[in-house]
Amino acid sequence: MYLKIKRLLDFILALVLLVVFSPLMILIAIAIKLDDGGKVLYKQSRMGKGLKPFYMYKFRTMRTDRKELESTLTHKDMVTRVGKFLRATSLDELPQFINILKGEMSFIGPRPWIVDYYELFTEKQKHRCDVLPGLSGLAQVKGRNGIDIFKKIEYDLEYVHNASLKLDLKIFFLSIVAAIRKSNAEISEMGIKKELNELKNVNSLEKEHVIQ
Repeated sequence: MYLKIKRLLDFILALVLLVVFSPLMILIAIAIKLDDGGKVLYKQSRMGKGLKPFYMYKFRTMRTDRKELESTLTHKDMVTRVGKFLRATSLDELPQFINILKGEMSFIGPRPWIVDYYELFTEKQKHRCDVLPGLSGLAQVKGRNGIDIFKKIEYDLEYVHNASLKLDLKIFFLSIVAAIRKSNAEISEMGIKKELNELKNVNSLEKEHVIQ
């Protein structure tokens, strides 16, 4: 019952915030264009509720020529000047209000990850997709990228089994604190590859053990 009410609250709040933040979002779009002339929005396929992929939106923070420079520049150096500010303030996440309006995301829930993760998940781990993914979740306020991949999944599953208004409000206020502290906010492509390797190795061993 709560999840149905939550969807209505998400829609109303996302609509209000889009209106309120629209002047700022326009200014951000202009700043990105003036910085390097590239696209304003960045979209990437992420896994949604019920294991259905969707495109998650962000303001673009990486250089347009990043693919050509991957071998010579670090991940940090490929972030634009405007992008560094957007990431530091989490303003690059504002376009996800659109995802929330479309019913693809919620304000609170497990963060939507790239599809590559789910190809390595166990059946139990896939249950993190039983609810809508969120702008912030329990794993984000418990350590964000400072905890390992399995701890993140553990917290996400804990949220799935205990979702409530009280828990959502707690995560909401703790998310504000986490955003101010800015600790462990980002994960590099190298960090993602490391997590994928950990998932592959550990889950493969568990599957072999079950078969035996």
